Amino acid sequence: MVKNVVKKVMFLEPIEADKIAIKKDQYFSNAYIIDLPLDSIPDHVWQDIFERQWKSSRHLWDRKLFVVGKKLRLVTSPNAMKEKLDWVKEVVDRTNLSVEEFNREAEARSVEIARLEERLTQQILEEEQVVAEMIRDILRKRFRAL
Repeated sequence: MVKNVVKKVMFLEPIEADKIAIKKDQYFSNAYIIDLPLDSIPDHVWQDIFERQWKSSRHLWDRKLFVVGKKLRLVTSPNAMKEKLDWVKEVVDRTNLSVEEFNREAEARSVEIARLEERLTQQILEEEQVVAEMIRDILRKRFRAL
């Protein structure tokens, strides 16, 4: 029933290491920029959830993550790269779990709104019928007297 379901975003797999853009960061002397491919461009809701997920991490001091089109850009030092890549995957997985929860809540809200609209429509129809019946009663009384 929800019109705008937020789509989950995954890494474009298999990730071909030889095709990953890796370059030295011009602002931080010991940092590199690694562009990890995604299967689609994340919408603004996914990006918002993603940003909250990675910023709530305890690893903020030595790495940054950005969505750039169909890529996740990791800016970090080359130390402990395997752990950092595992962390990036974990952030994406947690984001997608939060997206599922967001979609469930949106569906529940949509269903509740539809129920309320249906009740309101029914109430309006009933009120219109009451008014119409009052008018009929007046018409009956008025035209009976003639």
